[in-house]
Amino acid sequence: MHNVRIDYSLTETFVTEEELESMRVRVEKAKSDLLSGNCKGSEYTGWIDLPLNYDKEEFERIKVASERIRGMCNAFVLVGIGGSYLGARSAIEFMKHSFFKNLTDEEREHPQVYFAGQNISATYMNHLMEVLDERDVCINVVSKSGTTLESAIAFRILKKYMEDRYGKEEAAKRIVATTDKEKGALKELADREGYETFVVPDNVGGRFSIFSAVGLFPLAVAGLNIDEFMAGAAFMREYCINNDFMNNDVLMYAGLRNILDEKGKAMEIFAGFEPTLHFVGEWWKQLFAESEGKDGKGLFTAMLDLTTDLHSQGQYVQQGQRTMFETFVFMDEPVEDIAMWAEEDDIEGLNYLEGKTLGFVNTMAMVGTQKAHVDAGVPVIAIRLTDKTEKTMGQFYYFMMFACGVSGLVLGVNPFDQPGVEFYKKNLFKLIGRPGY
Repeated sequence: MHNVRIDYSLTETFVTEEELESMRVRVEKAKSDLLSGNCKGSEYTGWIDLPLNYDKEEFERIKVASERIRGMCNAFVLVGIGGSYLGARSAIEFMKHSFFKNLTDEEREHPQVYFAGQNISATYMNHLMEVLDERDVCINVVSKSGTTLESAIAFRILKKYMEDRYGKEEAAKRIVATTDKEKGALKELADREGYETFVVPDNVGGRFSIFSAVGLFPLAVAGLNIDEFMAGAAFMREYCINNDFMNNDVLMYAGLRNILDEKGKAMEIFAGFEPTLHFVGEWWKQLFAESEGKDGKGLFTAMLDLTTDLHSQGQYVQQGQRTMFETFVFMDEPVEDIAMWAEEDDIEGLNYLEGKTLGFVNTMAMVGTQKAHVDAGVPVIAIRLTDKTEKTMGQFYYFMMFACGVSGLVLGVNPFDQPGVEFYKKNLFKLIGRPGY
């Protein structure tokens, strides 16, 4: 079942049929080049077939190891930055209870999930370890090389914490490393210390890695069904490959982004009406910004949590510079709902909502916002999720990755590298005294 659909009717006043037809030719060529490997960055397109051609033995080990880790701890720390953690974090925080960390162990059934290595804040690390002191802890460190500064610092601190607390032998049983198959600092350390290891594939970049052990292991530890997740991705892969532009929501999304970019809409805003979509938006921001922001090109990606941000940045979207469009992501039906009732004094003037649900009100807020923004010159693309399941989320992540690959090739950049990420590091390393800088 196709659980992720696009509605582009709210772009019709901004995009002509002639523009769509012209873009169709470019998108179909980009798709062909992507699938044939005749494209920039083709050495990092292993993610395309990953939902089918994954390591089945490792996949089973992931499930066994996740059971072992869940049996050892009630606090699980994922150490990584960028693509090494954002995919897993976004799926976990979307799928789980809004206050997952506040539930009791019995209510939660799976470990609390914490994150480290995504910043260099001493305050954050000290506070994290204070929280961990009250819990049984296991760690998954994710790094292809093991030398990425933020995650390497965090892991050095947490490794010492674990060894001081549990001893080296027990700590080694509680640490899992996801890293290069054969080389690198983390692989060398894991082999020396005896950590269980999983592989970051050579031909899959970090922001495209959620269907590898990078994403699958923490998802499994958090209690998500990774078989269903991969099945959703496999379905979307077939859909992307076997449908042409006019019958393919993924290709249409890639094409519309480029048309609007060429018409001066330089910013794309991810807009979600559920708080649990926040980190999905963060993952999406990295995916497109890091893939397309090169050679003076690419859309600037931003995110709004709605209706919250309608009371802050909403004013700018409504009446600021007309250099943006929005991609609304929402579910057809709320997972849970509350019906409103009448009060005798009706001091807030809400009795007119009697019998209506919060889900209905939230949906109408979205429809009203879309209309207001379109009327003000902001095109809107709507992406609908039929439900909140692992299969749907597998479809969604693959949808966005395939669209990103095609969109970047239409734009004329290499969607699979990130040379600009290294520039700040050179300055940082020099300032903190790293040898050779």
